[in-house]
Amino acid sequence: MGALTPKYRVDVDGFPIDIDLHANVLEAMEKSIRAGSAGHYISITNTESLYHARRLPNHAAFICGSDFSLCDGVGVIVAAKAAGNHISRYNGPILQLDASAFGASRGWRHFYLGGTNGSAAEMGRRLSAQFPGMCICGIYEPPFRPLTADERAEMIAQIKQSEADIVWVGLGLLKQEAMIADIKDEVGAAWLVGVGAAFDYHSGRVPWAPLFLRNLGLEWLFRLIVQPRLRAKRYWWSGVWMAGAILRGAKRRIFG
Repeated sequence: MGALTPKYRVDVDGFPIDIDLHANVLEAMEKSIRAGSAGHYISITNTESLYHARRLPNHAAFICGSDFSLCDGVGVIVAAKAAGNHISRYNGPILQLDASAFGASRGWRHFYLGGTNGSAAEMGRRLSAQFPGMCICGIYEPPFRPLTADERAEMIAQIKQSEADIVWVGLGLLKQEAMIADIKDEVGAAWLVGVGAAFDYHSGRVPWAPLFLRNLGLEWLFRLIVQPRLRAKRYWWSGVWMAGAILRGAKRRIFG
């Protein structure tokens, strides 16, 4: 299924970022679900993702082919501003909360693909309590290693049998995007979304930054403090992309 056309899309360092109102994204999701249109996906695009996209053609194609490419991270906002564009965040954990609330009264069926040691089930328990009426139609926690052919077939069969409308994929950056690209045309779901740390946050396994820090754009600092070994290298990649993107954006803005 080809990508939908977002209402508002800008270029950030050669990659699309959609700045549609949150309601527009949810309404587009609802339209596809009602129409029975399958194979759509959303890219949650942050600075680390864009670092890899400049180096990995498959990941670049994933972002560019998405129905929506949503900004995740203050670094993307700063880089966009250097090029003369004004964008706002709509990250994976918030999108998942919004879709859980919006879809509860509409019968949306949610499938969780990812997590470890029961985190997906715990996330489902907590979100079901927060949004009465939401339907969680299946959970699959794949192993960390590559799937065998039989395991892949079983996973796809489970998703198809669940009749999921949305498959939330929490496998970490690059792995979850590769998974979505691999299965999106086989599972029959209207939407697939890679939401990374949302499984940890919504299950309570990892603390989420307080709202005031998120509103200030300092969620990255909180995550660095909470998970320093995991985040340090990834933030280095993000910083490398951000510095280059700001320079490239400013150059285009000044010299055309």
